[in-house]
Amino acid sequence: MPKSTTVKDYIRTIADFPHEGIMFRDVTTLFADPRGFRMAVDQMLHPYAGMRIDKVVGLEARGFILGGAVAHQLSVGFVPIRKKGKLPGKVISEDYQLEYGEAVVEVHDDAISAGEKVLLVDDLLATGGTAEAGIRLIERLGGEILSCAFIIDLPELGGRARLEKLGMDVHALCAFEGL
Repeated sequence: MPKSTTVKDYIRTIADFPHEGIMFRDVTTLFADPRGFRMAVDQMLHPYAGMRIDKVVGLEARGFILGGAVAHQLSVGFVPIRKKGKLPGKVISEDYQLEYGEAVVEVHDDAISAGEKVLLVDDLLATGGTAEAGIRLIERLGGEILSCAFIIDLPELGGRARLEKLGMDVHALCAFEGL
């Protein structure tokens, strides 16, 4: 990969995946490059310098990669929000709408304590449905969401506006126009 100067430079676009007309923003090329990955994690942390954060929550699945790295850098715990049926302990669940149908995400019912300050992390903000479901789970456990951090925002799909309407602070490292 050529020498890059921004996180966006490390992200590969794949046309017509998973459907014709979709421009898939592939962050695996960012994760595979040590300089790019370090840059992304550092930039995700930057807005929160000096803030108290107790837990980082990552949304399945690429949010686990980012969330784990961010939690490590902050020396705080990491909490996964997973698809239904993937967690072994007692969970709480949240339904949300997909483009074609419905999905469910879950978190262990003891993963976040009331009053803990939480940073929600994922790779991509599209419609905001998965992030909103994660926000509801965190809030049901009594967590206080300081911010929602993403590598990529797809502004045309309205996810940022959706989360901001819920009163969330939203931070994204870059944006791509179109679907």
